[in-house]
Amino acid sequence: MQKIICVCGAGTMGYGIAQVFAVHGLKTILFDVNAAQLDFAKKAIVSNLEYLLGKGKITNAQAEKTKDNLTFTTNISECRADVIIEAIGENGSIKTSLYNQLTQVITPEAIIVSNTSSLSISTLQKKITHPERFAGMHFFNPAPLMKLVEVIRGEQTADEIIKALVAICNMLEKTPVICNDSPGFIVNRVARHYYLEAMHLAEHEHISLDDIDTVMQATGFKMGPFHLMDLIGIDINLSVTESLYRDFNFIKRFEPSAMQVNKVKEGQLGKKTGKGFYDYNS
Repeated sequence: MQKIICVCGAGTMGYGIAQVFAVHGLKTILFDVNAAQLDFAKKAIVSNLEYLLGKGKITNAQAEKTKDNLTFTTNISECRADVIIEAIGENGSIKTSLYNQLTQVITPEAIIVSNTSSLSISTLQKKITHPERFAGMHFFNPAPLMKLVEVIRGEQTADEIIKALVAICNMLEKTPVICNDSPGFIVNRVARHYYLEAMHLAEHEHISLDDIDTVMQATGFKMGPFHLMDLIGIDINLSVTESLYRDFNFIKRFEPSAMQVNKVKEGQLGKKTGKGFYDYNS
C-alpha cells in the first residue's frame, strides 16, 4: 500500500525531509502553522529541484512528479498520514502538545517519529498516546544530500516500528543506524567535541576560525566546525550542547562555549541570518 507521509515543521530540516520523500514517489504533506514559512519552504524546494535539474541529477518529469507529490497546509486536520515526522523546535512540551493534537487526526496505527537531535525519545513517549508507535528518526542537514539517518528506539517503541522505519530509510536510499535512546544518540554525542574543542582553540588559544576550518578540511572532514555550525544554525547547535550538558549532570567536557552563547544572544545564527561565525552578506 502506498504510504502517505506528513512532515510537521517547514523549517530547513522539515522541507528538506519532505523533499526527500516526495522525490522518492511518496505523497507528502508539509504542515506548519506559519503560512509565510510554508511559502518559503515551497519556493526553497522548487529552487532545489531546479538546481538538481540543471545538474542533470533528475529529469523534468521527476521534478514535476515531485511537485505533484507535495501538499502544503496550515491546517492540522489535514495531517492524515501513515507516518508523521515532527521537525519543529527543540522544546519537549511543544512537541508533545503537537503529538497529542495529531492523535485526534491520525489512525491509531499511524507511526509518529521525531527528528529531534537531542531530546530523549523515552521521555517524550511518556506523555503521548500509543507510545509503542513512537520513535526517533534523526535526519542530518541538508536532508536531501546526507545519507545517514539515526533510528532511535525509545523504551516503549515496538520492534515492528523500528523495522518499518529501517525499511523506509532503505526506500529513500538512506543509511539507517539503529540506536537506543541516550543523550545525543550517536552522532551528536561523538561530534560534540568537534565543535567545543574548536571553539576552545579559537577563544583561549587565539587560533583563527579560518585556520581551524582549513586544517580540519585538510584532514578529511567535508566541512570545518565553524562553517558546519553556521550551516546547521548556531542556535540549534547550542541547544544540543546544552541538552547534553544537562543530561550528563553538567560535566565540564560538555559545557557550552561562551563564544557560541554570545553569537546566539546577538542573533548571529549562521547562514539563515546572514551572519554567524562568518559573514554571508557580502
